[in-house]
Amino acid sequence: MPQEETFKEEEKKAESSGADSEDGEEQQDEQESRDDKMSAQQSQIIETSSVTPVGGKHVIHCLTVVGQIEGHYILPPQNKTTKYEHVIPQLVAIEQDPQIEGLMIILNTVGGDVEAGLAIAELIAGMKKPTVSLVLGGGHSIGVPLACSAKQSFIAPSATMTVHPVRMSGLVLGVPQTLSYFDKMQERIVSFVTDNSHISPERFRELMMNTGELVMDVGTVLDGETAVEEGLIDHLGGLSDAISCLYELIESQEEENSAGEKSSSQESRGGGQA
Repeated sequence: MPQEETFKEEEKKAESSGADSEDGEEQQDEQESRDDKMSAQQSQIIETSSVTPVGGKHVIHCLTVVGQIEGHYILPPQNKTTKYEHVIPQLVAIEQDPQIEGLMIILNTVGGDVEAGLAIAELIAGMKKPTVSLVLGGGHSIGVPLACSAKQSFIAPSATMTVHPVRMSGLVLGVPQTLSYFDKMQERIVSFVTDNSHISPERFRELMMNTGELVMDVGTVLDGETAVEEGLIDHLGGLSDAISCLYELIESQEEENSAGEKSSSQESRGGGQA
């Protein structure tokens, strides 16, 4: 009898040690998977200045627009830039990827190329997926349309936005056609901003042409609270506020999609019976 009990105890020990080893292997696999995801995220941040974080309530993509927006001409290497040829393919991929549920745009930009900035803003405004923008530090010049392009926009209390007329560098011909071209380009910006925010065209032009605030320029500098009061930005808040809003937009869209699928299936069944 003592010998049989010894055998049983050894079997139990072997089973428990086997279960412990299996648990250890599973934990190791999970840790390796987490490490791989973290490594992929870090490489994504380094290569594209964007990231698709995993492990949250919803899968969102974070796109950063920082420094100066680079257009058709390469800026000096000491300038921190956002290249539109990198951002545009990302936006197309985000819109087409079924796993990504929403887009968060983080802005801290001094502005830059007008046409490149408008191109990015038009793409964001034309997306079906929920989009939220957050201005941190500054969203100046062409950064204003970019901030307004999302379905909901936020600005930090300490952030500022500069609204001013279009400038042009390089060779400028002093002829009436040049002024007409400036006016047309400026109207494109005014039209986009007023269509995607709550500010009126008249008020936006007033802020743009203000001569009493900037010492060596025309325009207006708005802090976070004033930008919201003017209707240029929707909400005053920080990162947690912006993410909560994006989650709400995602869940609202999911409810609308499920309701639409139910109604379409009921209509198809009704049509079949008729």
